[in-house]
Amino acid sequence: MLHAPVASRMRKRPRPLEPSAQRKGEVKFQDVRLYLVERKMGCSRRSFLSQLARSKGFIVEDVLSDKVTHVVSEDNDAAGLWAWLEGCGLKDLPKMQVLDIGWFTDSMREGKPVAVETKHCIQDTLPRLPEGSTPTPVATVSQYACKRRTTTQNNNKIFTDAFEVLAESYEFNEIEGRCLAFRRAASVLKSLPWAVQRLEATQDLPCLGGHTKAVIQEILQYGRSFEVEKILSNERYQTLKLFTSVFGVGVKTAEKWYRRGLRSFRDILAEPSIHLTRMQQFGFLHYGDISRAVSEAEARALGNIIDEAVRAITPDAVLALTGGFRRYKTCLLSSVLICLFSKYPLSILLYCDYQASTLDMDQLPCRRFEAMDHFAKCFLILRLEAGQVEGDLQRVEGDSRSWRAVRVDLVSPPIDHYAFALLGWSGSRQFERDLRRFARLERKMLLDNHALYDLTKKEFLEAKTEKDIFAHLGLEYIEPWQRNA
Repeated sequence: MLHAPVASRMRKRPRPLEPSAQRKGEVKFQDVRLYLVERKMGCSRRSFLSQLARSKGFIVEDVLSDKVTHVVSEDNDAAGLWAWLEGCGLKDLPKMQVLDIGWFTDSMREGKPVAVETKHCIQDTLPRLPEGSTPTPVATVSQYACKRRTTTQNNNKIFTDAFEVLAESYEFNEIEGRCLAFRRAASVLKSLPWAVQRLEATQDLPCLGGHTKAVIQEILQYGRSFEVEKILSNERYQTLKLFTSVFGVGVKTAEKWYRRGLRSFRDILAEPSIHLTRMQQFGFLHYGDISRAVSEAEARALGNIIDEAVRAITPDAVLALTGGFRRYKTCLLSSVLICLFSKYPLSILLYCDYQASTLDMDQLPCRRFEAMDHFAKCFLILRLEAGQVEGDLQRVEGDSRSWRAVRVDLVSPPIDHYAFALLGWSGSRQFERDLRRFARLERKMLLDNHALYDLTKKEFLEAKTEKDIFAHLGLEYIEPWQRNA
């Protein structure tokens, strides 16, 4: 339950802390009195933020009272926060600004209280319906993506596109909680068979907090999100997005290059002190090709090529085309999985990075999820000829080449782990994350690309197919083309 902090009984001096606290900095904004909600924020962070605000001339109240003008909350559920506030017996609550931490952050950056915008507000009520109208009915929607069927048809793209920009921005700033919150919200909206046209229609949907609803409300009212537009025009965001689109370049490397003043590919390639890894070298060399989507026809051609090579070495090999194409996506940027990889002898190989298996059953189950599994794998860039594709290659205007470079990932799991690897590579990132979360929280099991472990029985559960895994978890089977969470 939310609560206002109280003075320790061990203190011998009277409580009025404001005069002594404010001596640390001159009070510049007499009409603004802040109160920071401790829950979710934590005691240490609240103390640090309070000192920061006071150093910039803000008055920060340690106790919630009617003197407060701005209540600042971080990661609290809007309904729970308002229920707590209404139970505090405040006479002036309707006059208070109840704000998300984003307003506080913006104010600290500017060194003054910034204007309150829609994106900052934590709404206590939803807009009223026009007289005589009824709310759009909302079917029960699970908080878990693995219990929702999500196809490639997205009826709420205008909102999910905005959420994904915000999530990516928070990812670049290493704010994991907010990044995940927007990805979950986008996942929920993608699963809806109807388009959100009024904010009240989202009232019973899971994973939509005050910030996400404020963005929805702003888009409904103005047709766009001003917060998203601000991010898209930010030089750092644009630069990090550009750099991380290169094969082999992660957020930390992109940030390092940005801090060195580099803003374009030309800047990087012209800087003599930059030593690119082999993967990054080929990422830049074939950027125009491997940053473009792969068509379904091109993926089938690649599958045929590798199928022939694998079966020439191991006739009984099991070949599986996974990733976006199992989910009926017409385009794929990367991650086409083909099982049972051996050394690849084809002359069309442009790049190859082989990683031997590090699978050790004694180290399983792993309670901490790792982004990359421990199976033998190989990251490739292949030269795909136009004559190998039914129809033709996808081309950009002015490109007259008879081939294009395409990224392909090969992974070779042992047959006992095949179903787990296939499931792990056949869903969107949010679907896979929620599947693991559901297993852990609802079934007391640990699931990853290697195995499923029952914590109660203290044993590994066998599975020959993906359906076996869903059955162990007590979930209705969801087809690969319905895993686009």
